[in-house]
Amino acid sequence: MTFTANQIAVLIKGKIEGNADTAVGSFGRIEEAENGQLAFLANPKYEEYLYTTQASVVIVSEKLDLKQNVNCTLIRVPDPYTAFASLLHYYEQLKTQQLNGVQEPSFVSPTCKKGENVFIGAFAYIGEASEIGNNVKVFPGVYIGNNVKIGDNSILHPGVKIYHDCSIGKNVTIHAGAVIGGDGFGFAPQADGSFKKVPQIGNVIIEDNVEIGSNATIDRATIGSTIIKAGAKLDNLIQIAHNVEVGNNTVIAAQAGVSGSTKIGNNVMIGGQAGVVGHIQIADGSKINAQSGVSKSIKTPKSTVTGSPAFDYTSALRSQAITRNLPEMEKRLTELENKIKLLLEERLAINQL
Repeated sequence: MTFTANQIAVLIKGKIEGNADTAVGSFGRIEEAENGQLAFLANPKYEEYLYTTQASVVIVSEKLDLKQNVNCTLIRVPDPYTAFASLLHYYEQLKTQQLNGVQEPSFVSPTCKKGENVFIGAFAYIGEASEIGNNVKVFPGVYIGNNVKIGDNSILHPGVKIYHDCSIGKNVTIHAGAVIGGDGFGFAPQADGSFKKVPQIGNVIIEDNVEIGSNATIDRATIGSTIIKAGAKLDNLIQIAHNVEVGNNTVIAAQAGVSGSTKIGNNVMIGGQAGVVGHIQIADGSKINAQSGVSKSIKTPKSTVTGSPAFDYTSALRSQAITRNLPEMEKRLTELENKIKLLLEERLAINQL
């Protein structure tokens, strides 16, 4: 697919400087892009490449002051990164819209309701009484259990597994290998030391505009629903336990884990490898640094915590500074003790005269 600078500018509502008919057919990083490619400049530290790049079209900030002449066509926008992301999204949509129909071999239950322009890849399985919305793309090897609902424009990448009774909203993307609706980790201790499994009869509800990374796992609720609310973004290799709620527009980085029945607020940011215990609440706008262990509720909105156990970020930085100074502080303390000892010895000697 080839687009002119003018067509791109219309899509991202940008202003052209240069030849509006310049055509591009692919994307490239500004420092290594070739003729016929589109690049963008969002980080000022890469500005030097703007004057040497071979890219034909570059998206830049409307506030950028050029220090030299450029050989490419510029498209000026308020936010180059967001504009480029929107363009990539449109490009991705064009590719997936071409997919349509049911590939063989695959199994689609006769009781499944399919919308328009649905694609179902080879070796996919769709169970009884499921509902597949318009423009949904189900890639090869996907399993969709009984009574599952998939909203319009959602994409399930290869190998995704969605267990029975789960609900997926509109414009949801689930990447390869993710498992939605597996049993929660519920076992009742017995008197003999064994564990009796507690049946997990709830489901998982994923609301609109959510993205879930590869090999993430979201467990079904014991009773009720595990809920991922609208706009949330989950990275690869994340564990969300039974009856957890993840708030609107919350982002969680790779290898983080959230234990059962914890309620995470809106617009929360959780760093990679962070762990959150069960049955607590995380206030709206909280930030949890990577590898932090959160063992109690965060009740104040927009708090930032770090460490294990996690506590206030500013206090943690002070503690780290003190820790670095401990050897010098120990030396000074030893010197002070020696001086006090000498003073006491001198006073004792004086008293004995």
